[in-house]
Amino acid sequence: MSSSTLMPTDKPTPAAAIGNLPIPSVSSLPPAMQYQTSDDAHGNKTVILGIEGSANKIGVGVLQYDPATGTYETLSNPRKTFISPAGMGFLPRETAWHHQNHVVALVRAALTEAFPEESQPQRHLSGIAFTKGPGMGGPLRSCAVAARTLSLMWDVPLVGVNHCVGHIEMGRVACHSPNPVVLYVSGGNTQVIAYSDQRYRIFGETIDIAIGNCLDRFARVIGLSNDPSPGYNIEQLAKECSGETLVELPYVVKGMDVSFSGILTFVETEAKKLLAPESNTTKADLCYSLQETLFAMLVEITERAMAHTGQNQVLIVGGVGCNKRLQAMMADMVRERGGTLCAMDARYCIDNGAMIAQAGIFALQFGQQTKLEDSWCTQRYRTDAVKTIWREGVQWHHT
Repeated sequence: MSSSTLMPTDKPTPAAAIGNLPIPSVSSLPPAMQYQTSDDAHGNKTVILGIEGSANKIGVGVLQYDPATGTYETLSNPRKTFISPAGMGFLPRETAWHHQNHVVALVRAALTEAFPEESQPQRHLSGIAFTKGPGMGGPLRSCAVAARTLSLMWDVPLVGVNHCVGHIEMGRVACHSPNPVVLYVSGGNTQVIAYSDQRYRIFGETIDIAIGNCLDRFARVIGLSNDPSPGYNIEQLAKECSGETLVELPYVVKGMDVSFSGILTFVETEAKKLLAPESNTTKADLCYSLQETLFAMLVEITERAMAHTGQNQVLIVGGVGCNKRLQAMMADMVRERGGTLCAMDARYCIDNGAMIAQAGIFALQFGQQTKLEDSWCTQRYRTDAVKTIWREGVQWHHT
C-alpha cells in the first residue's frame, strides 16, 4: 500500500484521535442510564461484550475503555462462519442453528482471552451489546436471545447496535480516522456515507442488490467454492488474469446510486457462451472484468461524495472492503485528490463482535441503553436512522 493509505492498528486508540465528544462521567448520567465499571486493581475501566450475528458469521468481541490512558482497546474478537456447499447460498434457518450452536463457546472464548487470569471474567462487564439490525431475521434473533440472557444473568445493561454504524465506528477507531467519507460494501449493503449533524448520511447506495450479493451469486454461476468466501475466491482468481482480456459489462451509475442486478443478469446469461470450449475467455477473465467494472462504479460515486463534502479521507468498511483490488483503485483516486485511504483488513472488515462492542460502548458511555422490551430485532434498519450522540452536532458545508 502507498503512503497515502492508512492501515488498522492493534494498539489502543486514544479517544482524542477519533474526535468524539468528551466522555461524560458515569455519575453525571441519569440514574437509569448509569453502568458499573471494572473496579479491580487495573482501574475503573468500561468493558463491554458485543455479539454480532446478522448474516453467516457469528462473532463475540470484548472491548474496553481505560480512563487512565484515555484509550479504547479490543481485548478479544473470536468468530465462526457458516459455510454453505458450493453453488448454494446460506439460508436463514440453517444459519440461525449455526449461531445457536456456537454462541456460548464464543462468549467463553472471548472472555477467557480478554481476562485469562480470571475465574469470573464477567464481573468486569459494564454492558452487553448486540446487533439490532439490519440483517437476516433468524440469525439476528438467535444472537439477541443470547444477549438478553447474558444481560439478565449478569445484571448489566443491554445496548442495541445498528450493524452498519458498528462497521463505521470500528473503522474510525482502528484507523484513527475522525471524519472520513465512508464506503460501506458488504453482502447486504452498498452505501456511500458522510457524517453530518449526529447522523451518518447516505449520499448514494445500491438501488437493487448489494455488491457482495452480486459477487456471491456470480461465484455460484461459475462454480466457485464458498470457503472461505465467494468474494475472496473471485479476488484470487481475478489475479490470474493478465489484464489483456476485459469483457465489456454494463456500467450502471445513476447519479449517486448504483445498480448491480442488470450486470449480474448479463454475466449469468453470457457466462456459458463466454466460457464455452471454443471461446478464449476464462473464468479468471470474467472475475477480473466483473471486479474492474463494479469497483470503478464505487470509486466514481465515492469521489463525487468527497467533492461534495470537501473531505479528503475515505474509509472502506464491510466484508467486500477487504478486497485488495478495490483498495488499490480507491487509493489511486484518493491520492490524485491529495487525500488518504483508510483500508481495513479481514480482522475488522468482516463482520465481528468487536465492531458491535465499539458502537455499543460509545452509546453506553453517553447514556444510551436498550430496555429489555425494546430489544427486538429488525431486518431493515437504515444507517441514517441512528442518532450518534457521541459525536459533535456539526454540519458540513457544500464546497
